[in-house]
Amino acid sequence: MVRQPGRSDTRPSRSGTPHAPLAEREREPSGPGRIRSGRLWSALSGRSVAGQVFVLQVVIVLLLVVSAVVALVLQVRHDSTMEARNRSLAVAQTFAEAPGTAAALRLPDPTAVLQPRAEAARKATGVDFIVVMNTDGIRYTHPKPDRIGKKFVGTIGPALAGGTVTEEVHGTIGELVQAVVPVRDADGKVVGLVSAGITTAHVGGTADQQLPLLLTAAAAALALATAGTALVSRRLLRQTHGLGPDEMTRMYEHHDAVLHSVREGVLIVGGDGRLMLANDEAQRLLDLPGDAERRRVPDLGLDPATAALIASGRVATDEVHRVKDRLLAVNQRPIEVRGGPPGSVTTLRDTTELRALSGRAEVARERLNMLYDAGVGIGTSLDVTRTAEELAELAVPRFADYATIDLYDAVLKGEEPKPGDALRRVAFAGIRKDAPLYPVGERFQFVASSPQGRSLETGESVVEPRLRDSPGWRSQDVELTGRILEFGIHSLITVPLRAGSLVLGLANFCRSEKPAPFDTEELALAEELVARAAVSIDNARRYTREHSMAVTLQRSLLPRSLPAQSALDIAYRYLPAQSGVGGDWFDVLPLSGARVALVVGDVVGHGLHAAATMGRLRTAVHNFTALDLPPDELMGLLDELVSRIDQDETPADDADTAATITGATCLYAIYDPASRRCTVARAGHPPPALMRPDGGVEFPDVPAGPPLGVGGLPFETAELELPEGSSLVLYTDGLVEDRQRDIDEGLELLAGALESAVGATPDDTCAAVLERLPARPSDDVALIVARTRALGADRIAEWQVPADPAAVSEVRAKVTRQLAEWDLDELSFTTELILSELVTNAIRHGRPPIGVRLLRDRSLICEVSDASTTSPHLRYAASTDEGGRGLFLVAQLSERWGTRYTPAGKVIWAEQPLP
Repeated sequence: MVRQPGRSDTRPSRSGTPHAPLAEREREPSGPGRIRSGRLWSALSGRSVAGQVFVLQVVIVLLLVVSAVVALVLQVRHDSTMEARNRSLAVAQTFAEAPGTAAALRLPDPTAVLQPRAEAARKATGVDFIVVMNTDGIRYTHPKPDRIGKKFVGTIGPALAGGTVTEEVHGTIGELVQAVVPVRDADGKVVGLVSAGITTAHVGGTADQQLPLLLTAAAAALALATAGTALVSRRLLRQTHGLGPDEMTRMYEHHDAVLHSVREGVLIVGGDGRLMLANDEAQRLLDLPGDAERRRVPDLGLDPATAALIASGRVATDEVHRVKDRLLAVNQRPIEVRGGPPGSVTTLRDTTELRALSGRAEVARERLNMLYDAGVGIGTSLDVTRTAEELAELAVPRFADYATIDLYDAVLKGEEPKPGDALRRVAFAGIRKDAPLYPVGERFQFVASSPQGRSLETGESVVEPRLRDSPGWRSQDVELTGRILEFGIHSLITVPLRAGSLVLGLANFCRSEKPAPFDTEELALAEELVARAAVSIDNARRYTREHSMAVTLQRSLLPRSLPAQSALDIAYRYLPAQSGVGGDWFDVLPLSGARVALVVGDVVGHGLHAAATMGRLRTAVHNFTALDLPPDELMGLLDELVSRIDQDETPADDADTAATITGATCLYAIYDPASRRCTVARAGHPPPALMRPDGGVEFPDVPAGPPLGVGGLPFETAELELPEGSSLVLYTDGLVEDRQRDIDEGLELLAGALESAVGATPDDTCAAVLERLPARPSDDVALIVARTRALGADRIAEWQVPADPAAVSEVRAKVTRQLAEWDLDELSFTTELILSELVTNAIRHGRPPIGVRLLRDRSLICEVSDASTTSPHLRYAASTDEGGRGLFLVAQLSERWGTRYTPAGKVIWAEQPLP
């Protein structure tokens, strides 16, 4: 309630005596133990809200305690009765099934045998009686001997039928619970009955013993609940100041009347940041929604600064906040400092008369904000188009209603523009999308009399306050400019995008909604914005030029198509990095004997140097592959090459500035479809992944050599046997490693992607793997998926040749027969000549064992192997020489021929195209 200064807040009580002033009662001690007990209990007498709550809670607790005691007593008695029924039935069944019970019933005097047993069993089990009777219900045993021979009291019919009976009856020893079960002979016939029972006194004994404990616990619970209720009511008494319901109602009515009649907005916000109360004036000033109360302050639709102040609860004195078209003076104080609940009270006054002054300050502040936002928001990427879009988006709607950016085509390509060339619209932003302006992507030229034409010619900004009065602008396109005027665009600023002496294009700002035309102050702001954007656009242009050169070089160095071969079904992907050009590369190289070499590598770093180095390494691999070297030897040669390159590029005077390529990695694999074996070596490169035909994915253990150029350690190879249909996956580290995850997590993701692509083609497998990557990875990614094929036994023929010149004719005969089986009779003559020369050379100059192998692949391959490591050389024989023409004939008759070395010697091979 709101009180006037100097006025006593004394209200009459129902008895006619005035209450103490509310302020005095608020100052009275209110902590635990500070309220006199007599005053407390008189306040809890029932007249106050706290007293009524106290009485109601005590009654409820009392009813709950009584209900709990009754329920517990009934439950205990029920459980005791059930235990008595179960025990009597168990004892009766045990005695009835005991050895000798059925036999004793056939004796002339069953009582003599059964009475001692029954009494012993009764005392041992704790029941009150065990009665054995015949089928007529005449007792043979009883705790009281005088009851033997009399009729049994109870139901025996179901037991005579073979069942059991459990019941509560009034027997000869009082109220009891008894069970009756049949006694059966060996044939299963009922020959007697056994009954066991417990009296009611024993049944209810447990409940009677537990009843005092239950009553004591109930009394303790009632006392504790009453004490707790008293403490709650005591706190309620302090909070309500001992007021009764009528007094609290009057206080609320007075408070409500005052709160909603003042012409000052009042807000009460709780400690949790929710709006607890807002009077009518606050609703009007802040334009709050109808359901504002109980909602969080940030959800009320207020401007961020005002919402932050109200939600913070901090002290504020006459802080001015602009809320839509009003200027409000805000005062705020926390209420918990005076002993109230957590929260704050906020008052609002409308100070709209300060609007004009604050408007000028707001304009200046907005311009400073725009310049700041231009500094941090324009040029976030090295993309010319995106930088132009950022300028247009910043200007609309804060500065202009429409903004367009026009650049020379040469700028988009990274080149320097030439005066007189056409412009292309690269960015547009506007408050509406249907403005009749040149669309994005269209090329055009401005006439010399237009503001844009004058700006391009002079390099100065031009402002047209009223386009309707500008004949030079209207001469650009009479029909289009007429539609622009009808659309409502009436004022224009055009500013050239200058970077030093270069004019890159134009920025145009148009106004339609605001009736006032552009002025000189706004022209200065536009020039400042465009000057900052021009620097970023020129930087993006220069980057585009460098990036285009690097990309062109890189693409020229990568394979444009895969060579024809039959050993592997290959698909590949290459993704350039998000920024810069990297040194990732790959290649597929056919080898002799239908074999294929796969290579993938990565030069650490980005830029032209990395791309050029990648090209040098790829060329070196091509040259070394022509020697048909094993993977470990080829890696050793590459390592030496990289070391020499580093030495050549290291300046003698400053070794620290060397653009070395240490850190290049490589993986080289050779697959032989005839043996289905793959030999792999790697130099600091991630291991290959192997996807078997059954869908299993593994990373074979290939020895990891040092990166190329490090030197000092030999390279090792791993030999894998690949079932037909397996997929060998080679990749660079950009696929499995980036700043957000390490290589182990990347390998797990790769394995999961490959497992999900079981049965897919290599091309689909590549797509499935790259789906797990971001659209533009942070590093280059090279990926090769090679599915193996096998060269069947029906396409391979092998023979061992003795070191005897006479064996050459036998070889020719076998070859002729084999070619006939393959329907290659046309090649019989040339193949015989080739093999005759190669076998003869092996017999004369080589060492046994000598072998011959024919492979029918995309071509006919003839191979002759021996244990010698001496390679034959092609030479021109003189007219007087008897020999020296064999290899010349081989070279003339075959498409390709060569020598490769093996651990056991060498192989000379020759290929002929199939007819």
